[in-house]
Amino acid sequence: MTIKEPFDRIVERHGGTVLRVCRAVLDPVDADDGWSETFLAALRAYPALPADANVEAWLVTIAHRKAIDLGRARSRRAVPTAEPPERAASVVDDDHHDLTRAIAALPDKQRHAVAYHYLAGLPYAEVAAIVGGSVDAARRAAADGIAALRRSYAGTPTTAKGSRS
Repeated sequence: MTIKEPFDRIVERHGGTVLRVCRAVLDPVDADDGWSETFLAALRAYPALPADANVEAWLVTIAHRKAIDLGRARSRRAVPTAEPPERAASVVDDDHHDLTRAIAALPDKQRHAVAYHYLAGLPYAEVAAIVGGSVDAARRAAADGIAALRRSYAGTPTTAKGSRS
């Protein structure tokens, strides 16, 4: 019989991955809320999770569902202004603001496939189970997303360290 590890270790081990996924698939304003809601839901459901379950895939699935919920909630909120609001500035604690914007510009399926496969490290079968569709469709969406990201970086000047300037 396999014993499950304490939930605080689950948060320590997978918190960064879930945050990267939330930042990739949600608006910067909603990413922290998505992370929190993911772990609150996971905490409630953790006792019923089989000890041999893929915890990372389970957490990314929860994050995916929370992202959908937050997107729906945001679309239903009224904006009480005469002028359209400015887009929220990206709140990212790393030096990859341009990459964050490029990922955010991808179509939903591509953005999710790239986030779940490349940021969370999930196999395409797990990505397909989360977003719906076949393994081949998940692989194609991720490949198309990566190709679009490469095109957005093509011909961009780089610094001596190889990062974008």
